[in-house]
Amino acid sequence: MTRPDLLTDRDTEKREELKSLLNENNKLINEFGAKHIHGLDAIPEFYTFQNGLIYSHRDFDKFQERYSKGVKSAIVSGFNASSSPHIAHLAVFDTNRFFQEKYGMDVFVPISDDESYVAGKIKDQPTGLKNAILISRSLAALGYSRTRTKIVIDQLYTNVYNLAFKLSRSITLSTVKATYGYTNDKNIGLHFYPAVQSAHIYLPNLFGISNILVPIGPDEDAHIRVCRDIADAHGFTRPAVLHSRFLPGMDGTKMSKSVKDNAILLTDSDKEIRKRINMAFSGGQVSVEDHRKYGGDPEIDVPFIYLKSYFLTPSESEEIAEKYRDGKILSGEMKAMLIERIVDRVHRFKESYARVTEKELAGMMLVNDGIDLEKLIASNFD
Repeated sequence: MTRPDLLTDRDTEKREELKSLLNENNKLINEFGAKHIHGLDAIPEFYTFQNGLIYSHRDFDKFQERYSKGVKSAIVSGFNASSSPHIAHLAVFDTNRFFQEKYGMDVFVPISDDESYVAGKIKDQPTGLKNAILISRSLAALGYSRTRTKIVIDQLYTNVYNLAFKLSRSITLSTVKATYGYTNDKNIGLHFYPAVQSAHIYLPNLFGISNILVPIGPDEDAHIRVCRDIADAHGFTRPAVLHSRFLPGMDGTKMSKSVKDNAILLTDSDKEIRKRINMAFSGGQVSVEDHRKYGGDPEIDVPFIYLKSYFLTPSESEEIAEKYRDGKILSGEMKAMLIERIVDRVHRFKESYARVTEKELAGMMLVNDGIDLEKLIASNFD
């Protein structure tokens, strides 16, 4: 058992901050009407559900029921063009691929190069396009089907804006301000973007697909609530939602690659991975002697949180957690276990990434007529 006075020798304040961040996952259930995934009659047999990475939902049971009755179904799962895929994104990426492979569903992937631009996250649209193409290549490398994936980069597939224009009639300025906190000094592109995002989500309807599932992080739920609220006015079925559990950065604080450099990218080197994990926030004691004697706290140990979430079965997690509490596994050993697994996952990703061709990627994208997509991709293909 951890001796209370030993905690004062460590960063007790940081431990409390981490606990608070982890508790953020419960807000959607406690305050915003989402339902816990374990309340469902049937939970998919996939690691993101079994390990608690997918933890809450909106109407997932209704989505499953419609699918079982033969209603055409699809996944919509977007990505921001200002960032790069990292380990914590795998929960959503792998869940999308699971539904695609097991049930043959199309996956629509809107990459918000336009939002990145109007929000000032990138300097110009060419940067957004280049980022979007490289993100698309990453999705292909993660095993997304070449024929059942439809990547949407808005400056290449502008049809989305006509749908957004129609949907905008149902979204008021007061709703946008209340949901996003935008003030009058924000540019009109940001105020309009909720209509674009709703168009992304309802886009499968234009392909004859009405049953839509949107796996997201918990911080994106407010956007989906706006989209769901306007469904009836336009004759659409409300999209179902799956929430991926928030995970902290390696330092135990909110994840931010650009600001804190506390995320592990899928393109990181072995050296970078080892450095970040070895510096990760742990639930261990200040010395090996104290840890052997009093044990650690796996619930706030960041390497264990990632091992439990991505790489271990529930029974394996419980065994390792118990050994950590008993002091039989040290913090350094926990970090070594995570390093081995993440290095292996990143290596496999890089090998797949290198094999993706311009032609393959072009076949996965929706694009306006008259665009030489393979040439465009080749000029932005690092």
